Amino acid sequence: MLGIDFGTSNSAAAYVSANGTLCPIALEADRTTMPTALYFCAESAQVHYGSAALQAYLTATQDQIHGGRLMRAIKSLLGSRLMDERTVINGQLVSFFDIVVLFFKVLKVRSEQQLGHPVVDAMLGRPVHFVDDDPQRDAQAQATLARAAHAAGFESVYFQLEPIAAAFDFERRVERETTTLVVDIGGGTSDFTVIQLGPARRNDPERAHDVLATSGVHLGGTDFDRLLNLELVMPLLGLGHIGPSGRQVPSGIFHDLSTWHLIHHAYTRQRLHHAAELRTAYNSTLLHRRLMQVLQERQGHQLLAHVEAAKIACANSADAAGIDLACIERGLHADLTPQALRQTLQLQLDKIVQCARQCVASSGRRHIDAVYLTGGSSGLAPLVQALEQTFAGATMVHGDRFGGVAAGLAWAGSVAARQ
Repeated sequence: MLGIDFGTSNSAAAYVSANGTLCPIALEADRTTMPTALYFCAESAQVHYGSAALQAYLTATQDQIHGGRLMRAIKSLLGSRLMDERTVINGQLVSFFDIVVLFFKVLKVRSEQQLGHPVVDAMLGRPVHFVDDDPQRDAQAQATLARAAHAAGFESVYFQLEPIAAAFDFERRVERETTTLVVDIGGGTSDFTVIQLGPARRNDPERAHDVLATSGVHLGGTDFDRLLNLELVMPLLGLGHIGPSGRQVPSGIFHDLSTWHLIHHAYTRQRLHHAAELRTAYNSTLLHRRLMQVLQERQGHQLLAHVEAAKIACANSADAAGIDLACIERGLHADLTPQALRQTLQLQLDKIVQCARQCVASSGRRHIDAVYLTGGSSGLAPLVQALEQTFAGATMVHGDRFGGVAAGLAWAGSVAARQ
């Protein structure tokens, strides 16, 4: 059974062989993770996936960009009415659901190519909440994901909560009974579980009694990208600018340009016309000219990619990172400092830590032995520091940020397959 972590920002897959060996799937060359991205090239009618999609978009000529389409963060559409709506791609109407199916087909084909045999069963990860405070839409999101996996060729589809899957991966390395808080900070959600782990429990097919509490909040890495973009880059295009009427420039266009799955909305003819008419709302012709260039040259994804890269560099090194904006204007740039990173994301990080605290409180346990960190955004220094302070008596364990959930799903699938 193939374990698939279909993520907002990145995806991964893994398989446990008949002899009990974990086989992470190299989805891109020797890399076991790939960006959840597709680029539809108008010139060749070819579809690129993962890193190749991002590279094809960033190296395309302006004419190609105008005709092509980059899709990112498509998982964010699950549970929304947009999933079954259609969008124009290379002159044809394609539903967002069909785009998810395309991505799943690629995951399946690449996994089978590496394993050397067909795979028809899948254990999919899912966040604790696809949609906060709406059980009906949450159930709809899981059903849509199952439908997409079936449409991609999987015959049997199972689900496991992503933080519980991460716990199963961690359990392979624990040597004694351990009460663990799993913190899974992904691209779209932050999920938590308090679970009892131990060597004697690994092959138990029924683990419900070991799960002491779960919780989650719809905040993750793409939200961090959006906030940093709004704070550092969009003001250079006019966000917060006070016009001749004494009012701020309308902010809607800047929010679309800062949200991965909404960027393409900013390029419609209607939105371009509206943005051009905003000229009278500006005191600065320079700021308005920058905005129009970003829209006309379709540079939104490129800008957000630079912000994401700066976020990762700043989080990993604890040093300032530059955001290159030369595509807008020669010499234009912004700097992301550790202090700015903390200040900009403070409210969201506080919500994430509060959710983790509530999860532990719900478990009824006063003591947590370990905090296991996984997910692409789990390495943010201010978040780690806040968790260390909140759970001072626990050992902080950093797992495989991108492959841990997929590995845990594969382990869970192997146990289920033996029943």
